[in-house]
Amino acid sequence: MNTHSTDSTTGEGTPSTTGTTGDDTPSTTGTDTGTTPSTTGTSTNPSNPTDPSATGRPAVRPRTLPVPDLSLVVLIGATGSGKSTFAHRHFKPTEVVSSDFCRGLVADDENDQSASRDAFDVLHYIVGKRLEAGRLTVVDATNVQSESRRRLVQLAREYDVLPVAIVLDLPEEVCLARNAERPDRADMPRHVVQRHRRELRRSLRGLEREGFRKVHVLHSEEETDRATVERERRYNDLRHLTGPFDIVGDVHGCHGELESLLARLGYEDGTHPEGRTAVFVGDLVDRGPDSPGVLRRVMSMVASGDALCVPGNHENKLGRYLKGSKVQHSHGLAETIEQLEREDETDPAFREQVAEFVAGLVSHYVLDGGDLVVCHAGLPEKYHGRTSGRVRSHALYGDTTGETDEFGLPVRYPWAEEYRGRAAVVYGHTPVPTASWVNNTLCLDTGAVFGGKLTALRWPEREIVDVPAEKVWYEPVKPLASEAPGGREGRPLDLGDVHGRRIVETRHMGRVSVREENAAAALEVMSRFAVDPRLLPYLPPTMAPTATSREDGYLEHPAEAFAQYRADGVTTVVCEEKHMGSRAVALVCRDAGAARERFGTNGPTGALYTRTGRPFLDDVELTETLLGRIRAAVTAAGLWEEWDTDWVLLDAELLPWSLKAGGLLRSQYAAVGAAAGAALPPAIAALEAAAGRGVEVAALAGRQRERAGDTAAFTEAYRRYCWSTEGLDGVRLAPFQVLAVRGRSLAAEPHDVQLGWLDRLVEHDPTGLLRVTRRLVVDTGDEASVRAGVDWWLEMTGSGGEGMVVKPLGALVRDAKDRLVQPGVKVRGREYLRIIYGPEYTRPDNLERLRSRFLGHKRSLALREYALGLEALDRLAGGEPLWRVHEAVFAVLALESEPVDPRL
Repeated sequence: MNTHSTDSTTGEGTPSTTGTTGDDTPSTTGTDTGTTPSTTGTSTNPSNPTDPSATGRPAVRPRTLPVPDLSLVVLIGATGSGKSTFAHRHFKPTEVVSSDFCRGLVADDENDQSASRDAFDVLHYIVGKRLEAGRLTVVDATNVQSESRRRLVQLAREYDVLPVAIVLDLPEEVCLARNAERPDRADMPRHVVQRHRRELRRSLRGLEREGFRKVHVLHSEEETDRATVERERRYNDLRHLTGPFDIVGDVHGCHGELESLLARLGYEDGTHPEGRTAVFVGDLVDRGPDSPGVLRRVMSMVASGDALCVPGNHENKLGRYLKGSKVQHSHGLAETIEQLEREDETDPAFREQVAEFVAGLVSHYVLDGGDLVVCHAGLPEKYHGRTSGRVRSHALYGDTTGETDEFGLPVRYPWAEEYRGRAAVVYGHTPVPTASWVNNTLCLDTGAVFGGKLTALRWPEREIVDVPAEKVWYEPVKPLASEAPGGREGRPLDLGDVHGRRIVETRHMGRVSVREENAAAALEVMSRFAVDPRLLPYLPPTMAPTATSREDGYLEHPAEAFAQYRADGVTTVVCEEKHMGSRAVALVCRDAGAARERFGTNGPTGALYTRTGRPFLDDVELTETLLGRIRAAVTAAGLWEEWDTDWVLLDAELLPWSLKAGGLLRSQYAAVGAAAGAALPPAIAALEAAAGRGVEVAALAGRQRERAGDTAAFTEAYRRYCWSTEGLDGVRLAPFQVLAVRGRSLAAEPHDVQLGWLDRLVEHDPTGLLRVTRRLVVDTGDEASVRAGVDWWLEMTGSGGEGMVVKPLGALVRDAKDRLVQPGVKVRGREYLRIIYGPEYTRPDNLERLRSRFLGHKRSLALREYALGLEALDRLAGGEPLWRVHEAVFAVLALESEPVDPRL
């Protein structure tokens, strides 16, 4: 075969032929070992040496051309050699960028050679954008001159992908015949084809020196027709592996600590009974007492499929030593060499096994659908899944500023403080005293060999597990210090995180987009009116109403809610009393120290805010008093210990409604009632007087009396939810869900469990602040149970209650098509809806018109905000940085500015 691959990296960490090349591309040894163009006697003879009709040899066997699944494929061949046909046959149309097409874009004529410069500017721009986005790209042009290929190789290097050359070295007569068949090229001069073929032949021997990592050469029509392109998965692309994983930090020869940590993680002789996979971040060797023991354990786990391993800089140096390169025996290598020499006496083959193992390690792995990246020294998002010497170097050593500190060590560039990627990056390399999340990155090197701890991360649980070092095995050059002084919060919030059109990845609904104009509106609220962003980890979603009822006299009725959930496959729902108050979120910390430790605040012990993030009470001391009462109830109920937390986030209603809606009451509701009270009695009196004089006004007088009755019912409706307060006297808080505690999102806990916790909370509140949320469980498939639910609602609303919220008892529920089910629908009472739709909404003609309301957008909005809220809680519980939590929180607020009927 005339196919070959090359390795242009330095000798550092280059795997053996059984593993990968230095930039994590599959080796071709044993798979595609044909001779290179320089040794095949590539000829300028127009006849095809492999054509059976010319040579008498048997037909060419089918060829497989391996191409990395993320690469820049450059087609090379004279005009008429069939490059476009080959590209169309083996690649998607969107993957191919043609110089002819680009020439047509800029000149309306694909054959206008005067437009070539502009056309190739366009081509290079498109290629760069595709490579930046991580998409395989094919360049369809002659590319027979080294100058034309040079820019393409530069683009591949710029975006850290592999350049691959596919050469169509077809005979001159074939090219001429094909051109003659094309009307636009029928007059193509022979010398053009001849020139292309001369330039091509001069290039063949030097393509690998130009930087092409794979070169495939096809010499005949038959060989070209029978060739197939096979896409190779990059060795670092393990997105199909979803774990669960246990990621282990730098071991540095601490064999005893490694065995203790594996045992604590549940491994038995290197295997986990639940099928978990260990992932080692490198630096297995040097400095510690038993590097061979560590290697034996890790190598056996990798060989059995129980572990993955990426190389550290210490493995890289050891590998070069084992290959015979001259390296300094410093930073613990001398100890490892001495230990290996002792092993030679009992196991002579071990050294060779170690060399092969180290040579086969891949610089980094992308795991769990792209949500997790594991490497040794950290990796910016632009390098994830890429393959180049630069990527490997960063994964092994990180990046430095070029300066040295007072200990003579290089100052490392704080890439983690600027990281904003979706994938969590877990790494080691730079010892830190405690593993803590910094902008969705986690350093697991906690200095075990220096007397610290050996640390692991359980993924996806995001649980950190560690064991103490048995002793100080190696004195550190400098004391352990955190690489990123920002702690778990990392960098401050940045306008770039929320400005413009945004797309937020959520676990439960995939991508949720936020329009630019909505983001601008949310930014105004968040920057001017919201509470301290550190104390704003969640915003509740809007709630969709039940489907419109056809029941006589009703716009909303529970029957539709029960029927909808039954259709969604939800058999058991809980009906919760809807308190006529204002939605409130309460963040309560156990004390000021807990608030400072987790949320970075000095002073406040929590927050009480509205569903748009504004502080509920203007008085800071009053807020602290209210939080103190909740805190005392949590303490008395023993829930701090039961939840194993020092903070809790609650979803609740704060009563009375007038506490926050006083301005609305005065300007809108009271004004309507007052105007009607002033106008209608005199009008009715005048009509009655006219009727007494024999004027026929009975119908008009009847309508006015109905209006007066409707207005009185309207006034009575809103007055039920208003009462005066003084300080906290008269204030009530009705919690209905525990959202999150330290390390856990509780939003998916069943509602009966939730309400059980909250009943205990109310029971242990001696101040009367907390109020019980009444509830009723309904079986949606049982007529009697449904009837009981309807009767409960009628009784509650008939005595002045607002209504109820119907929720799946299991909280987080998906339907048969694996779509999120509405977390709750509100069913508001007939009289309460007068406040929303106006005093006369129950008149038959008005009610019929209102039944034409459209709920689709509101329901969609409710589900999107729900998914974003769940995402914020998951990120909060996972200890992710503030900007990551706020990405989802901000999106909820932004969606609130979407145009939706506010009465729904």
